[in-house]
Amino acid sequence: MALFKSDLFRAFTIGFMLGVAALVSVLGSPFEQSIADQVIPAATAAPVLPDQTMALPAEAAQR
Repeated sequence: MALFKSDLFRAFTIGFMLGVAALVSVLGSPFEQSIADQVIPAATAAPVLPDQTMALPAEAAQR
């Protein structure tokens, strides 16, 4: 195989194969919970704060 005699092509081939193996191992995992669920916490909403744009209209009118 004359194509893979170059070190550059050999390094790209090895890296591609390792990347594919990593993706297959993560995406093809038979576990109930994915790795993303274990690492990334669940999103929670911030508490609702009252609108303060019209908090004290009487003071603003006096200025």
